[in-house]
Amino acid sequence: MLHDVLWRSNLHLAHSCLAHPFVQALGEGTLKSDLFRAFIAQDAFFLGAFRKAYALALARCDETESITSLYELLGGVLEELKLHRAYATEGGIDLEIVVPNPACRAYTDLLLRTAWHTSLGETIAAMTPCMRLYAYLGRELASKCSLHHPYRRWIETYSGEEFGRLPRRLETLLDRVAADNIEIRDSYRYALQCELDFFSGVLGT
Repeated sequence: MLHDVLWRSNLHLAHSCLAHPFVQALGEGTLKSDLFRAFIAQDAFFLGAFRKAYALALARCDETESITSLYELLGGVLEELKLHRAYATEGGIDLEIVVPNPACRAYTDLLLRTAWHTSLGETIAAMTPCMRLYAYLGRELASKCSLHHPYRRWIETYSGEEFGRLPRRLETLLDRVAADNIEIRDSYRYALQCELDFFSGVLGT
């Protein structure tokens, strides 16, 4: 299947994300709280663009099964944003005034440029890595998640079955609407590179 080919061909980037100092500190529970708050703020900004990209993809769909998938996936983003709003309330973060750092802006620019100006297949290819990566990271970090882990809620969210079904749904959609060509491969690869850059951006590296 196309989604498996793309994931496997870019697995080195997923491994680099898992090994990233930010992700490792998050998993170990040693990440400084101010960095976690910065991450939540940047990620909430990103999810706003992700939500818009889903909406743009939905607007260009005519096929019922794809419309249904995108509708459900859009609902999943809204649920993610609820988690971010809860963290924002606890951490005193005003999500209305978040200024994206350069890495976040590059990623959201990719999503919106792709959603506005390219094919549905390329749009879905640019969106799939985020969902698959976070399920992967959540699963890999779950073994470190003790009862009193400071970021337990985050890890349990992304390692859980409720979230896990979303990337599977998105990958099924990718297989249906995208062809295996250079544009799709480049869109997928660059999005996963943006994920790696996003973690560095939070650390300011």
